[in-house]
Amino acid sequence: MIKKGDTVYVRTGSSRGQTGRVLRVDRKKNKILIEGVNQCKKHQRPSQKQPQGGIVTIEMPVHMSNVALVVQTDEGPRPTRIKKKTIDEGGHKVKVRVSCLTGEQL
Repeated sequence: MIKKGDTVYVRTGSSRGQTGRVLRVDRKKNKILIEGVNQCKKHQRPSQKQPQGGIVTIEMPVHMSNVALVVQTDEGPRPTRIKKKTIDEGGHKVKVRVSCLTGEQL
């Protein structure tokens, strides 16, 4: 239920405690790519794009179960779980995301 552009908090793993913006979501593998989180070094051969080659730092995906969505509260930004709720909007049923911490619609 995490979407591209959301701000998330990493709860477990080597990047624990870091927050970042979601760049990509892979629903089949349940992985998300977060900006500036879970960075790894990769050795690259020289190519036409990078004639120098060398060691490059890239972000690696994190499993969705290891992150929590960040919402703004009175005390500041805090991680929360999210749930889906169906609301009736003008005769149409619409599914929305709701914060478990604050109860407000996301």
